[in-house]
Amino acid sequence: MKKGILYIVSGPSGAGKSTLIKKALKTVDGFTFSVSYTTRERRPGEIDGVDYFFVDEDKFMELKEKDEFLEYAKVHGYYYGTSKTFIHEKLEQGYNIVLDVDVQGSLNIKTSIQEENPVLIFVLPPSYTELEKRLVGRGTESERDLAKRLEDSRWEVSKINEFNYVIVNRDVNESVNQLISIIIAEQLRVCRIENGLENRVDTFFKKEFER
Repeated sequence: MKKGILYIVSGPSGAGKSTLIKKALKTVDGFTFSVSYTTRERRPGEIDGVDYFFVDEDKFMELKEKDEFLEYAKVHGYYYGTSKTFIHEKLEQGYNIVLDVDVQGSLNIKTSIQEENPVLIFVLPPSYTELEKRLVGRGTESERDLAKRLEDSRWEVSKINEFNYVIVNRDVNESVNQLISIIIAEQLRVCRIENGLENRVDTFFKKEFER
């Protein structure tokens, strides 16, 4: 069975990556969204088990000790982690997976499962000023959390060269189309279909010779 592709979408908090993923997955088929664990508080409108698994720090550490995470990191003062079992099982079953992960977590995954050839996509806001405006506008962070996320964004953006693609999120619809284009293009790469490529070539010439 052909293995699935792991897409990792990352970027600074407030870049709009979650919105792009949700809209893109309404268009493309055959995808599973991996829900991460976090110790941060749930924001208005977020649903436990859909946006994140919201757990306290004790529960998070219990899962960590059981080696349940493919990666985990403390970001903006809170812990985030990705389920190891879920990722490996779904990829083996042929599902394509999209992860919404912070930059630190993305780089950890890139290092830990290089053999899966994950696709790393960085969502970048048009400017630092626009990023600050978006974070303030959504009104979901305390002043302390807001300052921490803006401070962390400088380091996060400095890691952009570690990624395969970058989307500058100026317009949501345009950025969604770019994300969909990346998703489709990766599925058509020769290295992704090489297991069946020889048969396709043989079949192509066989039909030609039978004419």
